[in-house]
Amino acid sequence: MDFKVIRCKAAIVWKPGGSFSIEEVEVAPPKAKEVRIKMVATALCGTEMKMLKDKNLQHQHYPIIMGHEGAGIVESVGEGVSTVKAGDKVIALFLPQCGECTSCLNSADNFCIKLKQAETHLMSDGTSRFTCKGKPVYHFGNTSTFSEYTVMDESSVAKIDAAAPLEKVFLVSCGFSTGYGGAINTAKVTPGSTCAVFGLGGVGLSVIMGCKAAGATRIIAVDINKDKFEKAKEVGATECINPQDYEKPIQEVLFDLTGDGVDFSFEVIGNPETVAAALASCRESHGVCVIIGLIIGVQLNISGHLFFSGRSLKGSVYGGWKGRDGASKLVSDYMAKKINLDALITHSLNLDKINEAVELMKTGKCVRCVLLL
Repeated sequence: MDFKVIRCKAAIVWKPGGSFSIEEVEVAPPKAKEVRIKMVATALCGTEMKMLKDKNLQHQHYPIIMGHEGAGIVESVGEGVSTVKAGDKVIALFLPQCGECTSCLNSADNFCIKLKQAETHLMSDGTSRFTCKGKPVYHFGNTSTFSEYTVMDESSVAKIDAAAPLEKVFLVSCGFSTGYGGAINTAKVTPGSTCAVFGLGGVGLSVIMGCKAAGATRIIAVDINKDKFEKAKEVGATECINPQDYEKPIQEVLFDLTGDGVDFSFEVIGNPETVAAALASCRESHGVCVIIGLIIGVQLNISGHLFFSGRSLKGSVYGGWKGRDGASKLVSDYMAKKINLDALITHSLNLDKINEAVELMKTGKCVRCVLLL
């Protein structure tokens, strides 16, 4: 087929530490095994918020179109694409599922080898599908959802229920799945257990939902922003505590509250010091601590004494779900009213207001601001 270049609007970051700039970009047609998508809904995740301010996460791939949480409709497909067609509703996935690598073929694994492609900020042939003002623009997270149209590898595209509301189910693309699955799949929270969740952003709230769904009887939400406590209780937290209200370290507070620590703890901030506290909050005999917050470019400083016990520390990517299979399942669960995504969406703006969305996220009063394209 003879596809044309599409001109559309996108939010570009031109340099490290820069803000978003709405520009007209050219989006090339999809090549073999690629899909071009008309994005409908996207949002800022904690990853973008960190990249805008944290030098440890900044790289030299600029200009760039960020965004890795989104949903849209297939506009066209390249040669050899068999799992989606034009008109299909789809979820964009930073975590691909190629179906062929050792991870994809292992039922207990989800770390698809194609995830590494994101590190190049280009498509698999080493080139970009975006240009702006005559310059190539880098991709982000295998997705680049902050553009009215984007091109992705077929392995990063999940076909979903045609009746699904994209402005709600886009959360399955990252935030909800990462948190909810972190509790259910990675930690394997057990009925009757006690859990502690450090960090009450959209992913942290999704962890709480997962703990509740798994049957935890006590879910302690931990954050230094008390404005987040009401929403945490709304989605399932049984109590909320602010570490700044105590003179003791938070792990000692949690031991006092529970008697012998929590069964499961979740670090959903990406702060090395909080990881150490979350692990130390666990029961010595069998406590499980899961790191869900993004921690890159820093070393963890954890006392080896904490491991002279039955505690374990685990990582988690996309909540342990396989990319395409997990996204499709969770959208079906939403349509069947088994999960609640609506509680996580607190604001709505058009893409050209993305810098306003950044400021909203900084206040802590915004869980997710859906950006409509």
